[in-house]
Amino acid sequence: MKKNISLFLLAFIFIVNANAQKGVHLIAKGGLNYSKIADNDFNASYHAGASLEIDFSKVVGLQPEILFSQLNNKGTNGNKDDKLNYLSIPLLLRINVSKMFTINVGPEYSILMNKNEKFLGNIQNAFKEGNFSMIGGVQLNLQSFRAYARYDVGLSNLNNTITPKEWKSQNLQVGVGIKIF
Repeated sequence: MKKNISLFLLAFIFIVNANAQKGVHLIAKGGLNYSKIADNDFNASYHAGASLEIDFSKVVGLQPEILFSQLNNKGTNGNKDDKLNYLSIPLLLRINVSKMFTINVGPEYSILMNKNEKFLGNIQNAFKEGNFSMIGGVQLNLQSFRAYARYDVGLSNLNNTITPKEWKSQNLQVGVGIKIF
């Protein structure tokens, strides 16, 4: 049994190393969010996580990610102060325009992990638990360093109250990443 496990681990390490040389890279990343919900103002927060860059050819690839992302929501009338913490899972198409420049587009699903709501007398559960959105952005690739900017447009109504108004998110992300392998 130990021999089988050792062989499996050895094969796994060999496959990961082979793929790393063929265009699969693990990236640690983090940066700033400028987000808003509905008609409110944009507010700064942050995101951090990891992504895989999987290039199928010199031009096309996939970039799945997993991010912790915080959205701060402060209304113009001052009666809201919400911090929403999401586990975000984008699945982006990579279009490599050149070795240094990549366009990213694709869907993202975010799961609300916890929230600090101060909303109209502390109404509980004012925000729905999931958010589906679309992302478009650009990435600069300099050897092991990445810099990116992208815009995330929410397609889901986040409003979980009895009011009929739709609350959709918008998020501008700028950040940097470092290639691990």
